[in-house]
Amino acid sequence: MKLRTLDRFNEIVIQMHDNPDADAVGSGFALYKYFRWKGKDVRLIYGGKFKITKRNILMMIDELDIPVEYVKEFDYKPELLLTVDCQYGEGNVFKFEAENIAMVDHHNTGRSSDAMCEIRSHIVSCSTICFDMLKNEGFDVNGDVNLATALYYGLFMDSNELSEIRHPLDHDMVEELKINRSLISKFKHSNFTLQELETAGIALVRYSYDEKKRLSIIKANPCDPNILGLIGDLVVQVDSIDINIIFNECPGGYKLSIRSCVAEVASNELAEFLTEGIGNGGGHLDKAGGFINKNKFDELYGAQGIESYFFSRVDDYFDSYDIFYADEGLDDYSKFRPHIKLPYTYGYVKTADMFEPGTECRVRTYEGDVYVTAKDDIYLMIEFLQYIFIIEIMNYFVKY
Repeated sequence: MKLRTLDRFNEIVIQMHDNPDADAVGSGFALYKYFRWKGKDVRLIYGGKFKITKRNILMMIDELDIPVEYVKEFDYKPELLLTVDCQYGEGNVFKFEAENIAMVDHHNTGRSSDAMCEIRSHIVSCSTICFDMLKNEGFDVNGDVNLATALYYGLFMDSNELSEIRHPLDHDMVEELKINRSLISKFKHSNFTLQELETAGIALVRYSYDEKKRLSIIKANPCDPNILGLIGDLVVQVDSIDINIIFNECPGGYKLSIRSCVAEVASNELAEFLTEGIGNGGGHLDKAGGFINKNKFDELYGAQGIESYFFSRVDDYFDSYDIFYADEGLDDYSKFRPHIKLPYTYGYVKTADMFEPGTECRVRTYEGDVYVTAKDDIYLMIEFLQYIFIIEIMNYFVKY
């Protein structure tokens, strides 16, 4: 989806997910700025049961002058509702009625991009997607230092302080944005209040542990849902923990955050499995979240207790599939259906056709930057299915 395809709408409401994090705020602010630039009547909102309370997000909104509104209901139907860092109809998105729906997101829910949706689940942050979309429309992101700083902080927080970025666009954004670094430092050191620090400390000494599965389950006191994720990020750094489920009680049910650092357990799949029939869940392979409705839980599992439910349900999850390691091979292939690999389209370009022979170039790839010297016999192969086309290859080079 190109942002220009939405220019036909004049009344636009940009909606972030409930309990917005830095990535939602940063990407929502970017779209707000774009549509203001286009002269549209635009609002940036979020819904749900709770107002933002997390200190760094409130500071981000205040310091960067981001016009965020908390809305419980509309007395009208917006001409266009554009969800950002989330998808309309998901459990973490308060449902507002609108005449038209559009989406920009980086979470994998099985939905594909179309004329009104831009879904890129291979990108680590929605802020990166919005940065790319604005650039493609000729919008000068660095013309507003507050906007550039908001986008950077959104990526910073969603990538574990930039440690998880891989895609060339993420690297491009980090290098290109002209930001207020003192504010980034200020936000970075404002993730916890003293009360939240106490909540995290109490949670960390309350953990339950399954040694065989290298699984920890933690009950936390009521807190901002984003704090659960921060605690979970810390817990999976423990050398004997691969999977962490942290939860707390909230009005109407239980909020949970899941972290996994092993390929055998996908956080988003586990979140969906734990909440099936009693709530909703989803996210990424290594990070996910969910909500369990208390009435539905009590009706089906009330006698079991929530922590016991998690342990037994995780057992069911592990029993639901078998693990095969490719390098170990299989003894019996008889139950597998044969599949034929589909043709794969590649392109190539001669480096000497792009630069003078002898020019040192940096090529951005998913595996990191690769340095090559332009020569007649050095070619670059481009995978068309990865959206890197010959016509765009110049964007991934830096000439020295």
